[in-house]
Amino acid sequence: MKIGLVGLGNIGVHLGTRLLAAGHELLVHDRNDTMQQRLVAKGATGVGNAKELASQTEIVLLCLPMPRIVADVASEVAQGCAVRIVVDLSTTGPSVTKEVEALLKARDIALIGAPVSGGTVAAEKGTLAVMPAGSEAAYREVEALLRVIGKSIFYLGADPSLGQTMKIINNTLYATSMVASCEALVYGVKAGLDSKTMLDVINVSSGRSFATLERIPQCALDRSFPIRFTTELLHKDIKMCIDEAEKIGAPMLVSPAARQFLAFAITQGDAQQDNVYPIRHFEGWAGVQFGEAGNKA
Repeated sequence: MKIGLVGLGNIGVHLGTRLLAAGHELLVHDRNDTMQQRLVAKGATGVGNAKELASQTEIVLLCLPMPRIVADVASEVAQGCAVRIVVDLSTTGPSVTKEVEALLKARDIALIGAPVSGGTVAAEKGTLAVMPAGSEAAYREVEALLRVIGKSIFYLGADPSLGQTMKIINNTLYATSMVASCEALVYGVKAGLDSKTMLDVINVSSGRSFATLERIPQCALDRSFPIRFTTELLHKDIKMCIDEAEKIGAPMLVSPAARQFLAFAITQGDAQQDNVYPIRHFEGWAGVQFGEAGNKA
């Protein structure tokens, strides 16, 4: 298939690489030319702007960092003369997704809201969870593409915002478990427990989560803190979830504490660090360190 991809950051570059490897003809655009050239070097065709890209292909994928950026780019894509289906792989949130749906619908363009979960490692391996929602006919047209980038595909219904609601619920659960895990693990070190042993016990017990199974072992145990998903982006997602829940009268009592901690971490300069990096604040307050260089999971 001939497809377009706008947004070639930490996730988008892996999605594009997989689509090229699967034999698809890929047009790409990113406002950062350095990022765009990474995929051009692998065989993609670089395009100067989103409108031009959407004038050369019927299917356009978006993988962008912030809801307002998605809305802005979607308005450019809508001006393209060839595009019929837009697949938004970003975490855009239900409210902005509804805005984008209305914008595209006015030009007879279908929107599939299909946020992804699993981070950069899953994006590279093609094992992402994908949460598509929107016109079933449009979904069936792009399903094969989604199966190139994801292992678990969950079609959630005709309303494109439902996939976005599912994604922010997922990310909020991750954020709360990650923050809770960080403070609990630092307490354990302070009490005299070994960092790796704690993870080994937790991960075969009832306290395990994606944070303890994957992210904390990958990032904090050896003190490497590779940037997989920034503190700023995780804060954006949990804040979006709390705001959306408030709009429909669904109570959120625990999640705001995690959001507040992430907001504090951003004020301390952690915005562009990986979201596990703020464990250092719990360590500083406790006067101990979780993990050590060279300590592998």
